[in-house]
Amino acid sequence: MSTKMSAFWSTPPGQNAQSQQILNQARNLGMTSAISMAMPKPLDLQKTIELNEALIPHGVSETDEELNHRMEVLRKVNELAKEWIKEVSVQKNMPTSAADHVGGKIYTFGSYRLGVHNKGADIDALCVAPRHVDRVDYFTSFVDLLKKQPEVTELRAVEEAFVPVIKMNFDGIELDMLFARLALKEIPDNMDLKDDMLLKNLDPKCVRSLNGCRVTDEILRLVPNIDNFRLALRAIKLWAKKHGIYSNVLGYLGGVSWAMLVARTCQLYPNAAAATLVQKFFLVFSKWEWPQPVLLKPPDNVNLNYPVWDPRVNVSDRYHLMPIITPAYPQQNSTFNVSCSTRAVMQEEFRQGFNMTEEIMTGKATWDKLFEPPNFFVKYKHFIVLIASSSSVEDQLEWVGLVESKIRHLILALERNDHITLAHINPEQYDPVQPEPDTISTMWFIGLVFKKTESLNIDLTQDIQAFTAQVHRQAATAKTVKDGRRIDAKHVRRKQLSSYLPPNFLRTKRLGGMSLSTSTGSLSNGSGTSPAGTFAQPRKRPSDAALDAVMMKKVRTRETADGTRNLEGDECRSPFVINSNDDSCSSLSVDDVQNSFPVPVEEVQPSEDANDKLTMAASRQETALKDDNPSQQIV
Repeated sequence: MSTKMSAFWSTPPGQNAQSQQILNQARNLGMTSAISMAMPKPLDLQKTIELNEALIPHGVSETDEELNHRMEVLRKVNELAKEWIKEVSVQKNMPTSAADHVGGKIYTFGSYRLGVHNKGADIDALCVAPRHVDRVDYFTSFVDLLKKQPEVTELRAVEEAFVPVIKMNFDGIELDMLFARLALKEIPDNMDLKDDMLLKNLDPKCVRSLNGCRVTDEILRLVPNIDNFRLALRAIKLWAKKHGIYSNVLGYLGGVSWAMLVARTCQLYPNAAAATLVQKFFLVFSKWEWPQPVLLKPPDNVNLNYPVWDPRVNVSDRYHLMPIITPAYPQQNSTFNVSCSTRAVMQEEFRQGFNMTEEIMTGKATWDKLFEPPNFFVKYKHFIVLIASSSSVEDQLEWVGLVESKIRHLILALERNDHITLAHINPEQYDPVQPEPDTISTMWFIGLVFKKTESLNIDLTQDIQAFTAQVHRQAATAKTVKDGRRIDAKHVRRKQLSSYLPPNFLRTKRLGGMSLSTSTGSLSNGSGTSPAGTFAQPRKRPSDAALDAVMMKKVRTRETADGTRNLEGDECRSPFVINSNDDSCSSLSVDDVQNSFPVPVEEVQPSEDANDKLTMAASRQETALKDDNPSQQIV
């Protein structure tokens, strides 16, 4: 943030010529001018104080001692990286005097770099090395050096991943560390990765590794007030996690996508207090006309021949459902995994969030209501339960990561079924109430909504078999097939959930939110909670969630004693069939779901400039917001 911009926040608008100049600059943050330049009112500031207090019990901030410990860990890792780079340089016949100055540096990105990490959260880091140090060195000699460190535990090198990474626990802090080498002889301590020319002639894996830092830093540069941005983002991330829509791998939004949405809100309301930003966030995105893209700035005109998100050139980009475009070159859609169902679920949550924040800002409710988790299990009458099982804790960690990374493909297959209008995957992982002996199992639940038709028997055998086969093929390809691993898929009605979950997960508690009346099909106030229990507690998602890995097996079906349908490995004995007569009870109407099916991004004529077209699209979005909300006109 520039000195002038910093001065703006302590200078009343209109006080002098300088403040007016900065005021004009703030009007043009992002793709368009701001919707409102209004300064916070006393009520807004009071609500911000209340918001900050409401976040404290949820552990969204660390103490000074914990922050200092993280900084000390990063300092040690940075020293290790420099020591390793020097040793590799000498081994490659570089004079010791020159090796002393080649440098190297550890950068951070993600939630830690944004300043919104939770207690106990991991740190995303990037090791940047000069041109004579390559990735092979990183995954051999650097891994060997880490193994010798007494502070390092749970060390895992994932060299074949889409973005190669070393995962470890360093003195109690989880680290996910990427690697990139630049085409430079030395890496000084003050190097800024913003320069696009640093990407020239790099391999794609290095570009992807650098992209995390470049995107995070660019987001911070594009928001008008970092403190307000951070507090609003903490609140939105907590809300998203509590409402089960925080998971990039399952087709919801990940941390960087939520950060970009909040950053765009900050650009549209540059002077707003954090509480107001949270309310405006729900206002903006409950009315956003997807699939129009969200952009924080016009795309960079850099021609280094890396693929970028561009619906003019890439036909597939026109069918992305919820594009949120990263602000650093090469621009990418951070929400590629979003499906029709996950978008429908998120759109409904945006609408409910707006209604809740309206009540909060008018004094009819407190911030605690926004962070109450809804009861997923009272929304639907039909579920598919996926159960991943292994014979050891170590095997299960890898197996769960693989199965979870492929669940979104099953969701896509279910959406293609003519009789299914919604397949809602719950991101939480649950332990079974009655685990099998010598077996470790993890469960996911998918809520189903069927079209309003006469009673039908819906055959999902092929979809389930294709999903399990895909997981096994990935494991075979990665050569990580192990005995004892299996996937079970069961159809369970809501009345049968007691066999899988304790009663406290199944109670309806009319405290807030929206639920659908079974008898009338109309929306009414109410949401459930998921109080802590001794069984079936959501488990922390393993850090290996993106690992792809197991062996091809055929699938057999059997019917259990309680009437559920179960798919396992070997052979298919009976079909996986669901009768749709007992229709699902959902907070999403059929119309809401149908409106979420693919509509291609408006095609851009070749004669038009891409930046102008995207600016026009964003302008139409924000003009609609102003038209719908006269009170939000620019002041």
